[in-house]
Amino acid sequence: MKTILFLIAGIVFAAFAYGQKTYIWCGTLIDGISNDAKSNMTIVVEKNKITAVENGFSTAGPADKTIDLKSKTVTPGWIDMHVHIENETKKGNLADRFIQNPSDIAFESIGFAKVTLMAGFTTIRDLGGTGVNISLRNAVNKGLVAGPRIYTAGKGIGTTGGHADPTNGYRKDLMGDPGPKEGVINGAEEAYHAVRQRYKDGTDLIKITATGGVLSQAKDGANAQFTEEEVKAIVAAAKDYGFKVAAHAHGAEGIKRAVRGGVNSIEHGSFMDDEGIELMKQYGTFLVPTITAGKSVADSAKIPGYYTDIVTPKALATGPKIQATFAKAYKAGVKIAFGTDAGVYKHGLNWKEFGYMIEAGMPAMEAIKAATINAAELLGEKDKLGSIEVGKMADIVAVDGDPLKDPKVFGKVVFVMKEGVVYKQ
Repeated sequence: MKTILFLIAGIVFAAFAYGQKTYIWCGTLIDGISNDAKSNMTIVVEKNKITAVENGFSTAGPADKTIDLKSKTVTPGWIDMHVHIENETKKGNLADRFIQNPSDIAFESIGFAKVTLMAGFTTIRDLGGTGVNISLRNAVNKGLVAGPRIYTAGKGIGTTGGHADPTNGYRKDLMGDPGPKEGVINGAEEAYHAVRQRYKDGTDLIKITATGGVLSQAKDGANAQFTEEEVKAIVAAAKDYGFKVAAHAHGAEGIKRAVRGGVNSIEHGSFMDDEGIELMKQYGTFLVPTITAGKSVADSAKIPGYYTDIVTPKALATGPKIQATFAKAYKAGVKIAFGTDAGVYKHGLNWKEFGYMIEAGMPAMEAIKAATINAAELLGEKDKLGSIEVGKMADIVAVDGDPLKDPKVFGKVVFVMKEGVVYKQ
């Protein structure tokens, strides 16, 4: 009899909790759409969605829950469109690729995911790793790991000797000849093979390295590394599978080839020229600037032994360019989505990008939109993410202070909700 009563009580409690609403009182609300902040608002959340946004502080019912953020500034959950969630920079980490097993990478990435979520980033776009990033995404989705919602490219795609060639810097007897399965292509036919392999692996998007890179063990960090034909083949294959394409690109020629080839975003854009800016406006291509990474690698390169001899001069030359290029592109009208290249610097400091964007001339409200509604648009998830609106996912962040007046406030996250679940309060 007692067992039956406990079962009945459990069913009643479950039914009671199922209809429970959460009322979030917001002293200041930045909704991701309006150009003005709103005072004294209430967000109503039911299960994982926003069901109402009301003026004033609405009264919750007896079965409901109230969260008091009357003294805080509330925004949509932030989206970082360029993260490497599997790893984090450290001095002399070149040897890690030879000594770390996938399980080692996975256990470290759990910590990186948690600190990113606690910093207010409820969604990230992971742009390349070993493939562990796919498993981490799945673990987060299943609720096994606390972390942001992850959209991942799995392994990036490059050309032989290019920025995404995983054997750069190896001894000759270890280099081998990696191909499409490992993310290395030469020619349009192999481009299709590589995209299809990413689909088989279970990725969410495609990332290519259209130019050289700063941290790869190769001498040129800006040279064009794909033909325009190869880029077009990747984009065509990606469309077949419903993928968007992000292009790592520092040098001017590689940027232009990537834009003309039809990619959705240029990552970094360090040496972009005026022609590249006009092409991005013409094609509607987003720039994901990663200013934080630029500043970080330039600083790290000044520490003896932090990078190898082939990387250090590239970091010193490229890092300082990114913020000024971003400023020029933004003022010219290029679409901007927030991205930081976290992993190149310490995870959890992603919020610093807001300050660097504001410092370069972007108003604080526009910087917030870059990390919310603009990022959601680039993701192709504008109907679910990026704003405080009825029907959107309940991804909500609060900070202590006014971020429109002081960029340091972005680092004072006091509340994080993702899909209606409170992770920080």
